Amino acid sequence: MYFELFRQMRKQLAQIDVWFDAAAASAKTRAFDPNVLIHSRLSPDQFAFARQVQIACDTAKLAASRLTGKDAPTQADTEQTLDELRARVHSVIAYLDGFTAADFEGAATRVVTQPRWEGKTMSGADYFVEHGLPNFYFHLTHVYALLRHNGVSVGKRDYLGALSLRAP
Repeated sequence: MYFELFRQMRKQLAQIDVWFDAAAASAKTRAFDPNVLIHSRLSPDQFAFARQVQIACDTAKLAASRLTGKDAPTQADTEQTLDELRARVHSVIAYLDGFTAADFEGAATRVVTQPRWEGKTMSGADYFVEHGLPNFYFHLTHVYALLRHNGVSVGKRDYLGALSLRAP
């Protein structure tokens, strides 16, 4: 189950690439530097676009790491352009591509903790359902919403990506 859910997270990260292409095209058409989007926010008290991308990436890679016991790559959070953010997304996709279903055996009962939890723990199942997935989609959706808010022409199909449709 976890492997399939991470395949979906990987797919959604790949959709960010599609959104970046749309942002670049929109900027070209409207004659502005697409990198100004990096600092855009929906609200003054929310993270800017770049941070939303970074957290979506971090949530996916750290959830995979915590559920499998494999080390996740560290990243410095210094991206200043769409191309640098794109490279980060690609690096996380490559990391997720390195997992197999066998890597997630025992994930549900793995004990997960984080420094900010001050010594408290969660089971892998609870962590993934209550923190990993919701946090990932929260930040992914903000990335999408910020682009829409800034006039980038992306829609629901761009958000969902290709579906596994089959003929009856």
